[in-house]
Order: sequence, then C-alpha cells, then structure tokens
Amino acid sequence: MATSSKRKPAAPPASTAAVSEKPFLRFYHSEALRQKTLELLALIEGADDPGEHGVALADLVVELMNSGMDYFFMQPLKESKAGFIVQQSANLGLAGAQQVIGSVIRKIIQRMDDDQLISVCGSIRRLMV
Repeated sequence: MATSSKRKPAAPPASTAAVSEKPFLRFYHSEALRQKTLELLALIEGADDPGEHGVALADLVVELMNSGMDYFFMQPLKESKAGFIVQQSANLGLAGAQQVIGSVIRKIIQRMDDDQLISVCGSIRRLMV
C-alpha cells in the first residue's frame, strides 16, 4: 500500500520582523503571473513527486526573471524617454541575455531533486510580499 506524504511548504524566515528591517528591492508583476505563481507553488509543495513539475517551475522562474528585468531596466529606460535606437538596442541586448540565462535556469532546475525543488518554491514565497 503506497503512502501519500504531502510535503509542507518551506518554512518562512525565523523572524519576519528582522527580515522586514533589511533593505530590499521589489518589483510589481501582473496579477495573472502572481496567481500562476501561487498555484504552481502549491501544486509542487503538495505533490507526491515534485519532480514531475520541474519543467513548469523552470518556466515560471524564467517568466519571473523576464518580468523583473523588464520592471527594473526596460520600464525605467522608457520612462527616461531614451531614443528609439537606444530602446531597441537595449531590447535586443536584454532579449539575448534572457535567452542565455533562461537556458541555464532551465537546465539547473530540471536536474534538481524533490527537496531542492521545494527549496526553490520556498525561496520564491519569501520573495513575494
């Protein structure tokens, strides 16, 4: 008889007050991406075999990275009213960087074991406000 051992989400930091006193940067993303993130984290954390969701988690991490890079770099560049050529050059450079980093992220996450995937989920939860 197989037993079902549901994993608990990774524990939050020991002291939330201590964490909130440290300097931080954050970015805003879409409500749809937030919902997608929360649903996938819950799915992985509750799965008997989190490894089945490694590809989905890797894709999510890449999507979050892309959203963050856009928020921290491209949006301020557009707000600065940089010229069209500058913006296009930045877009092209950023797209190339995202492809390379995304490829590395996917390879690493897809090779993680169950506990490591759960740890990544915990890290993402700690970054969410």
